[in-house]
Amino acid sequence: MAITLNNGFKMPAVGLGVWRMEGKEIRDLIINAINIGYRHFDCAADYKNEAEVGEALAGAFSTGLVKREDLFITTKLWNSDHGNVVEACKDSLKKLRLDYLDLYLVHFPVATKHTGVGATASALDEDGVLEIDTTISLETTWHAMEELVSMGLVRSIGISNYDIFLTRDCLAYSKVKPAVNQIETHPYFQRDSLVKFCQKHGICVTAHTPLGGAAANSELFGSVSCLDDPVLKVS
Repeated sequence: MAITLNNGFKMPAVGLGVWRMEGKEIRDLIINAINIGYRHFDCAADYKNEAEVGEALAGAFSTGLVKREDLFITTKLWNSDHGNVVEACKDSLKKLRLDYLDLYLVHFPVATKHTGVGATASALDEDGVLEIDTTISLETTWHAMEELVSMGLVRSIGISNYDIFLTRDCLAYSKVKPAVNQIETHPYFQRDSLVKFCQKHGICVTAHTPLGGAAANSELFGSVSCLDDPVLKVS
């Protein structure tokens, strides 16, 4: 099943996120996922495994398991590269061993101090506070994202972790409308107003934690996974 985005490109409705995949296991995970039917892979510079994912994809292409056009590859611009969008995209493409991205997202709506292209460290000041770059607006970042489409490096661009107000602003200043807003949404955090707003304006909503974050939220926040909720369990 695929969803048609507002620019006509089709995105598989179900994707596999590669967050927390590490080292040698990545190749087997990607290949096994392709074998069971996954065609959409969700990556990010901040996951620090684009090179390993790229190696797995190259292997899948070289063996004829799939063709590049069979897959939909998403990755994301990190906060510290808002002032270096083109360079950051090219860096991700190099690591992923791809000529183009199907979807490139602004990972978070904040620009932080630049720490080097592709380096996803979050610089802190002497008081341990995140170094926000106040010279780069989200509008400036978005127009640089639009340039990637003109350059043929990216087919679709989108946003991630944008609330309803930031999404509204992006619609106002954009020439190329965001195709996707990837947000946290699941049975415990449904965000009905934001989802409906995006859908009304032709922005596809992607849930990056459709099962409630499972182990991650349990570890970070002590919340119960949706998978363990008695109301949702299948007897």
